Amino acid sequence: KMSSFRSLPQASSCFDVIISHLLNLALNNNFLFRCFPESSRHRKTHPGETSGADGREKKKKTTHQCHVCDKKFRVKRDLTRHIRVHTGERPYKCSTCDKTFTEKTNLNRHSKTHTGEKPHGCSICNKTFAQKSHLDQHRRTHTGETSGADGGEEKKKHQCHVCVKKFRVKRDLTNHIRVHTGEKPFSCSYCEKTFAVKCSLVEHRKTHTGEKPYSCQVCEKKFTHLSSLKTHRRTHTGEKPHGCSICNKTFAQKSNLDSHRRTHTGETSGADGGEEKKHQCHVCDKKFIQKQDLVRHIRVHTGEKPFSCSICQKTFAQKSNLDSHRRTHTGEKPHGCSICNKTFAQKSTLDAHRRTHTGETSGADGGEEKKKHQCHVCDKKFRVKRDLTIHIRVHTGEKPFSCSYCEKTFAQKSHLVAHRRTHTGQRPYSCQVCEKKFTQLSTLKTHRRTHTGEKPHDCSICNKTFALKSTLDKHRRTHTGVFKAHFNIQHLKNVFLYL
Repeated sequence: KMSSFRSLPQASSCFDVIISHLLNLALNNNFLFRCFPESSRHRKTHPGETSGADGREKKKKTTHQCHVCDKKFRVKRDLTRHIRVHTGERPYKCSTCDKTFTEKTNLNRHSKTHTGEKPHGCSICNKTFAQKSHLDQHRRTHTGETSGADGGEEKKKHQCHVCVKKFRVKRDLTNHIRVHTGEKPFSCSYCEKTFAVKCSLVEHRKTHTGEKPYSCQVCEKKFTHLSSLKTHRRTHTGEKPHGCSICNKTFAQKSNLDSHRRTHTGETSGADGGEEKKHQCHVCDKKFIQKQDLVRHIRVHTGEKPFSCSICQKTFAQKSNLDSHRRTHTGEKPHGCSICNKTFAQKSTLDAHRRTHTGETSGADGGEEKKKHQCHVCDKKFRVKRDLTIHIRVHTGEKPFSCSYCEKTFAQKSHLVAHRRTHTGQRPYSCQVCEKKFTQLSTLKTHRRTHTGEKPHDCSICNKTFALKSTLDKHRRTHTGVFKAHFNIQHLKNVFLYL
C-alpha cells in the first residue's frame, strides 16, 4: 500500500495526496464508502437503523436512565428535566411575581400573563392569544370541531362516573370529581380555608399577602387576579365583548350582561322568575339570586368585618369598601372624567362630578327626582337614606357616638374616629412626596397642594386663586369691606379694654 501511495501523481498538497490514495484504495478493493460510526445523526437517515436493527441505536436508548423510576431517555437533557418531577426543583423564576417553574418554556408562557403579549393570532378572525393551545381551541369554533361533528368529542376520553361528563385531560377529570365528593385538599396556611383546586388557593393567598403581580401597561395599576387586569384593560380600549342577543347592546363585563338580560326576561321584578332568588337569609328572609350576595348580606346581621386595612386597622364588611378606603392612604385616583380630566378616588364621586357637566344636579332632566328622602323639618332632600338620618341630628341635637377617653359625643361616627386620634396620636394619612403624616385626610389633601401648586379656590370678583378656602374667605373681605369693619370693631374693643 505504501508503494502505491508513493507512485501517485504529484499533488498540490498533503490533503490532496491522502484523498487520491483513498480513492485508489476503494477502487482496487471494489467497495463503496460507508458513513463513519461516529455520525449517529446521519445514520438515522438510513431506513431501519432507528429501530436498533444493527444494535447501535438501541444501545443509545439505554444510556440515560432515571435512578428513581428507571424510566429511560434518548437525550440527557430530557432526563435532567424528568428528574425535577422527583426532586421538585423549579429553577426558572418569574421576575415579576416570583412564581417558579420546572421548564423555561413554562416560564416564557407565564411571563405573557404580565406583559399582555398575545403572539398567536387566528388567521380567520385575527383574534390573538397568549398561548398556542388557546389558539388551537379557538380555531375549533370556526371548524366546528367543538360540536363533535368530526370527532372532536371523541378526544374527551376521560368520563365522570357520577354525571357522565367527559374531559380531554385526566387532570381536569380529577378536579371535577371533587365537585361531587366535596374534597378540598389545598389548605391556606393563613386562615386554614380549603380549596378544591390549587390555583384557587394561590389566588386566595394574595388576599393575605397583598400581592398584586398583574400590572396594566397603560396606567401601571396593579391587580391581584389576571381576570381583573383583563377587565380593567377594557376601560382603556373601550372593548365590550359581551353582547345581548336580544337588543345587541354590548358590555365590558359578563356580569353586567347577565343583569341586563333580566330586564328582558323580567327576572329582576320577580314577575316570571322570582324563584330564581333561591338563596334566602335565615334572619330576615330576604332572597338573593347569587350565593355571594347572601354571604355579604348576612354580615349586616352578624356585624362581621373580615377585611382589615393594613395601615390603620380599620375593618370592612366588603372587600370593595376596603379597596376604596386604601386610596385615602395612597392618594390614588383611578377614576378620571373624560370631559375635564379631573380624577377621583371613588367612582361614585366621579358620577356626581359628571352631573356638573350634564346639568343633572340641577334637576333639569330628573336628577332631583333621585333625592327621594326628605327631611320633615326643613324639607331638604337626600339621595341616600343614611344622609337623611345624619342630617336629622342637626335638628334633634342627637349625638349617639361617644369617645371612650373623654366622653365627648358626636353626631357622626367619622367625627368620633377622627377625634380619637387626638388621644392615640395615630396619623394614618401620609404624604407620598415628603412622608409627612396627618391625623385627617382633609389635612393631607390641603398639604398636597404645597407640592402640586394647585389652587382650586378662586375669587369670583378678581379671579385670584388660593390653595385654602379659608384664605379665599379672608380675601373676599377685601372686596366687601367686611374684614375692615371687623378689624375696626375689634380695635375699638381693645381700646375700651385698655381704658
